[in-house]
Amino acid sequence: MRAVLHMLKRRVGRFGADDRGTTIVELAIALPLFLLIFFALLDFGRMAYRYVAAEKAMQLATRIAVTRPPACAGVPLTHVRGPTDPGTAVPRFGLSCSSGPDVCLDVGAISCVGSAENATASEIWALIGNVLPNTAEIDNLRFSYSFDNRLGFLGGPYVPVVTVEVTGLQFEYASPLGALATLAGSTNENGFNNAAIPFPSMSMSLPAEDLALGDAG
Repeated sequence: MRAVLHMLKRRVGRFGADDRGTTIVELAIALPLFLLIFFALLDFGRMAYRYVAAEKAMQLATRIAVTRPPACAGVPLTHVRGPTDPGTAVPRFGLSCSSGPDVCLDVGAISCVGSAENATASEIWALIGNVLPNTAEIDNLRFSYSFDNRLGFLGGPYVPVVTVEVTGLQFEYASPLGALATLAGSTNENGFNNAAIPFPSMSMSLPAEDLALGDAG
């Protein structure tokens, strides 16, 4: 009996001291973690690229919008007179809109979403659509034409401040990091699952050029 116990003890000791195969076990533990971190870094790099590309796209979109006909319906082509009180002098054509509060009619801000049926919006989307996240559509674009009495003159071309904005963009992870968080039941503060996170809205504004003749280049 003692001999058997002694033999078992020696075998257990040899088994405990045998380190063959430990490298494979360590690799099996470390490799998934390494790959997860590696692909997460790639994802963050992709996200940074998409963010910068979206900013540059807004700069290009706004530069085009200020030299093309309006992307929104109802934007006037010329500055018309504002309301005048009876007995007061009627502002003459050619007077700067900044000469008085009612020299040029304040039409406020006219806004709309991008539409494929509008030539200006379609031209812009054809140039920037490919650099935005894959989930982006033309109706993620927002156009706004805001009256500014510091721009233009009575009877001259309407010169609003043009703003182009992109909203509702989502960035989709390529790594399983976001999917794992979603499987765990986690959602972000905006209600999106973690496999796709929302981008902040981005916009740029510039004073318009001649919107009536912009289609001539």
